[in-house]
Amino acid sequence: MRDLLLQGAGVVAILVSLIHGVLGETRIFARATVEPPRLRLLLRLVYQAGTVAWIGGGVLLIAAPAMASDAARHWIVATLGVVFGIAALANAVATRGRHFGWMAMSAVVALAAAGY
Repeated sequence: MRDLLLQGAGVVAILVSLIHGVLGETRIFARATVEPPRLRLLLRLVYQAGTVAWIGGGVLLIAAPAMASDAARHWIVATLGVVFGIAALANAVATRGRHFGWMAMSAVVALAAAGY
């Protein structure tokens, strides 16, 4: 059961990441005016680097149960718990709790902790 919870955390992490990337492109950068254009490109790439990193974290959460190392499982869960936990807190504070992102990221933390 705990393996399924951990893998569920990975799936949710990947979904949150994909939503983050799509909403960033369609809602934030579609309206943002950033000059010079090279700076706009840099901001978009840095924003999407977070998306790619979170997808990688989701993949690690999905793969953790198949690893024969309890230490690997521990560090994957601990590291991604902190990463998604800080992101959830930052999202909640920045949006005053009006954006669903903090709840989705908190779900990743809760599922990963339950699967630990």
